[in-house]
Amino acid sequence: MYYSSGNYEAFARPRKPAGVDDKTAWFVGAGLASLAGAAFLIRDGQMPGSRITILERLRLPGGALDGIKEPEKGFVIRGGRELESHYELLWELFRSIPSLEIEGASVLDEFYWLNKDDPNYSLLRVTEKQGQDAHTDAKFDMSEKAQKELIKVFLATREQLENKRINEVFSPEFFASNFWLYWRTMLAFEEWHSALEMKLYLHRFIHHMGGLGDMSALQFSKYNQYESFVLPLYTWLLDQGVVFRFETEVTDVDFDIDPATGRKQATRIHWVSGENGAGGDGVDLTENDLLFMTIGSLTENSDNGDHHTPARLDEGPAPAWDLWRRIAAKDPSFGHPDVFGSHIPESKWESATVTTLDERIPRYIEKIAGRDPFAGKVVTGGIVTARDSSWLMSWTVNRQPHFKQQKPDEIVAWVYALFVDRPGDFVKKPMQECTGEEITQEWLYHMGVPVEEIPELAATGAKTVPVMMPYVTAFFMPRQAGDRPDVVPDGSVNFAFIGQFAETKQRDIIFTVEYSVRTPMEAVYTLLDIERGIPEVFASTYDIRTLLQATSDLRDGAPLDIPGGPLGQQVLDGLVGGTQIAKLLAEHGLVRG
Repeated sequence: MYYSSGNYEAFARPRKPAGVDDKTAWFVGAGLASLAGAAFLIRDGQMPGSRITILERLRLPGGALDGIKEPEKGFVIRGGRELESHYELLWELFRSIPSLEIEGASVLDEFYWLNKDDPNYSLLRVTEKQGQDAHTDAKFDMSEKAQKELIKVFLATREQLENKRINEVFSPEFFASNFWLYWRTMLAFEEWHSALEMKLYLHRFIHHMGGLGDMSALQFSKYNQYESFVLPLYTWLLDQGVVFRFETEVTDVDFDIDPATGRKQATRIHWVSGENGAGGDGVDLTENDLLFMTIGSLTENSDNGDHHTPARLDEGPAPAWDLWRRIAAKDPSFGHPDVFGSHIPESKWESATVTTLDERIPRYIEKIAGRDPFAGKVVTGGIVTARDSSWLMSWTVNRQPHFKQQKPDEIVAWVYALFVDRPGDFVKKPMQECTGEEITQEWLYHMGVPVEEIPELAATGAKTVPVMMPYVTAFFMPRQAGDRPDVVPDGSVNFAFIGQFAETKQRDIIFTVEYSVRTPMEAVYTLLDIERGIPEVFASTYDIRTLLQATSDLRDGAPLDIPGGPLGQQVLDGLVGGTQIAKLLAEHGLVRG
C-alpha cells in the first residue's frame, strides 16, 4: 500500500490481485467504514460481493450516519456531517455509487450539481440576547498573543502535543476570541480535549480558514446523511451480493500470535445473534479469510427521549467498547481503548431533532437565517450559535425536506449543546434532564420568541426527540502514539482495524466521514496488495499561497506590522522587492501597498 497524488493514479484501474478468488471477507459493524471497505473490495479488489459478510448488532446499516423516523417520536438525526470538496477518498468512493435520485448519475454527481446550484454560506453565524445578531461578522477577533499561540501549535511536532489538553497550550485571550467560538461549536472541541487533534485539524483545513466565520467552507447533501449516502451505498452493495447479518453482535475475536516472528492471524470470530442474543455462534478464519474490525463507537449507548421524556445517560455496558477491550488485551499493538472510552463526563453531549408542525416556528427560523426554510435551498448554511447560551447551544436547518417522508408544512431542525450539565437560561434545568419540549423552549428563547408565547409554542408547534451520546467526542481525548492501533498492525496477515479509532499513516483527522473511508481503503489495499496508490490528504498545508491567505484571514485582513517602521520596510523591500515573494505578500494583503 502506498500514497499518491494527481490524476494519473486516481484514474487508473488496478489489475485483479493475486489469490483474491480464494479469499472471503468479514466486517464487524455496518457503519460507513465497513460499507466503504466492502465497496473497495468489490471495485478495486474484484472480490465477488457474495464472498463478503457484514455483521451488525443493530437492525440497519449506517452506524453514526443515521436519519430515521421513529414511530410516535418523530424524526431523529443524532448528528450532522460537515462536508468539503477535498475529502478525496469520500468522493473517490461515491463517484462509483449510483444515485438513487438521478438516473445515470453517481452520488458524487448529484452532490456536486446540488452545491454548484445552491452554494452554502451563512447569513448569521452567531446570536445573542434572544436571537439578536451578535455582529461577529465573520471576524476572528484574535489578539496578537492569541495568533502567536495558534501559530505555535500549528508548527509544533506531534510528539510535543501528545497527551496535552487544549487549555494547556492556549491562554484566556485565545478562548475569548471569535475564532475559538466558531471552532469549538462547529467541530465540538472542548478546552480539555486533545491539543494534538486541534493541531491536526488546523493542518487539514488550513485552506478553509477564511470560510469558518460564514460557513462558506462547507457543503451539505440534499437529504439527511442516511438517505443521501448510506442508502445508495447499501443498495449498491446488496446488488453486488454482499451478505448483511443484522442483530448479530460480535463479542470477541481469537488470534494466533507468534512472539518469535511477530506473525499475527485472526483465527475465529465469536458472536451472539437474535434480538436477545440468544444464539451463540461464530466462524473460524484461515489466512485467506480477511477480517475488518470497526473498534470503538461515538454513538454507542445513545439514548433517545421524546417530546415528554428526557434522553437517558447510559453509562452501562457498551458492546463496541467492550469488544475492543477484549481484543486489546491480547496484544499491545491493538491499542488502548480506555484512553478514549472511559471519560464519559468529558466525551458526552446531547442533540435534539425538532420537527415543526406548522408555520409559527419557521417564521422565527426565517428571521434569523434570512432565508425561507420552505424554499428547498440552503437555510441557515450551517449552525447558528447562541453565544450567551448557558448550554452553549447551536442549531441548524438544512435544505428542506431533510427527510423524504416529511410533510410539506414540516421543517426539521437540529439542535445541540456542549454544556449539558448547566442550567438553561429559560428552562432552569440542565439539558440532560430536559424533555424534548423543554429543549424546544430553550431553543425558542434563544431565537427571540416572546417569552410569554414560548410554553404554548413548544407544546403545540413542534415534536422534539432528544438524544444523549456518552461517547460522541471520545476520540478527542488527549492521547499519544500507540493508543490507537495501526490500520494493519505489524505482522498481521489477515486482519485490520477500521473506523475512527484506527491509526492511519497519513495526516488525516478523526470525526469526519473522510476518515471512515480512508481507514478501510488502506486496510483493503494493504491486505490484498492492490497495485494502485491511495490518494494522500489534500496538501494545502504545504502550499505557500494557502498559508499566506490563512495568515491574512487570522489577522482579519490586517497587514503585518513590519518591525523598525519605515526603515524596516526599506530593509524588507531590499530583500524581496521585485520578487515573486513580494507579489505573493501583496496579493494576500500581508504588506501595505
